[in-house]
Amino acid sequence: MDRDGEFDIREAPGMACGRARGGRPSQQDDLICLDDARESTSLMVLADGMGGDGAGELASGGVIHAARELWDERAWREQPGALFLETLCQAAHTEIRRRNAWVAAEPHSTIVALLLRDGQAYWAHVGDSRLYHFRGRRCLSVTRDHSLARLKLDRGEIREADLARDPDQHVLLRGLGGSEPPEVEHGYAVLRPGDGFALCSDGIWESLSRSELAGLLREPDLFAALHGGLALGAERGGELGDNLGLILARSQRPTSWLGRLAERLSIT
Repeated sequence: MDRDGEFDIREAPGMACGRARGGRPSQQDDLICLDDARESTSLMVLADGMGGDGAGELASGGVIHAARELWDERAWREQPGALFLETLCQAAHTEIRRRNAWVAAEPHSTIVALLLRDGQAYWAHVGDSRLYHFRGRRCLSVTRDHSLARLKLDRGEIREADLARDPDQHVLLRGLGGSEPPEVEHGYAVLRPGDGFALCSDGIWESLSRSELAGLLREPDLFAALHGGLALGAERGGELGDNLGLILARSQRPTSWLGRLAERLSIT
C-alpha cells in the first residue's frame, strides 16, 4: 500500500503496481503483481472494467480473481507461457460471464497480462489496455489497441498523435465478458539486461508519453517512480480524469541454466 495513502500501490521484487481513481466516482481499474522467486517467475495482470451500476468494478475484479486462482493452482508450471496466458484470458472471460447475474448491467473488461519466466517474457491482451516493452530509452514494441479509433488509424483516417483524443477510442472491438469467447493477442521476447515493461490502462497511456513511461522505468526506486507516474496522470486528467492503472517491471537475471543460455544466445 502507498506510504501516504493517496494511491493504492503494491510492490514485489522487480515490479510495482498501483492505481488511482482520478476524477471518476468509482474505481474500475484493477491489477495484481505476483512473484515466485524460487521458480524465477512473475505474473502481472491489469484490467479496466466497463459497465454502469457497479458492473465495471465487478468485471475487473473478476479478471484479478481468475488470475489469483490460476496462480495459486500453479498452472503456469504445467503450461507453456503463451498457453497459460490464453488460459488466463479465457478463465477471466468465464468468471465475468458468471458474475453477469449479480448486476442489472452487463460487465465487460479489458485485460493485459505479462508473464516473466526465467529470462523470457510472454504477454497477452484484449481491449485497449496496453503493454510497452522498453530497452533503456528505446520502445521495442507496444500492443495494438482493439478499438475503433485504432482501426481508423490503420485505415489512415486519423494520425497516431490524435488517437488518444479520438471520440471512437473508447469503442472497443474486443473485450472480456461478451457473448463469444475473446480473441486474444499474444507477444513474446527473450529478456536482455535493461529491459522494462509498462502495463497501463487508457487513463495512463492517454496522459503519459512513451518517453515518460521509459523514464519511470529508469528510476532506481520503482515505488517512487510509479507514485510519480500516477500523480502526473491524475494531475493531467484533472477533475474529470479517468481511472489510472499502472504496472512497472524490470527484467531479472535468469537463475536456471536454460534461462542463462537463452539470455546468452539473445546477446550474441
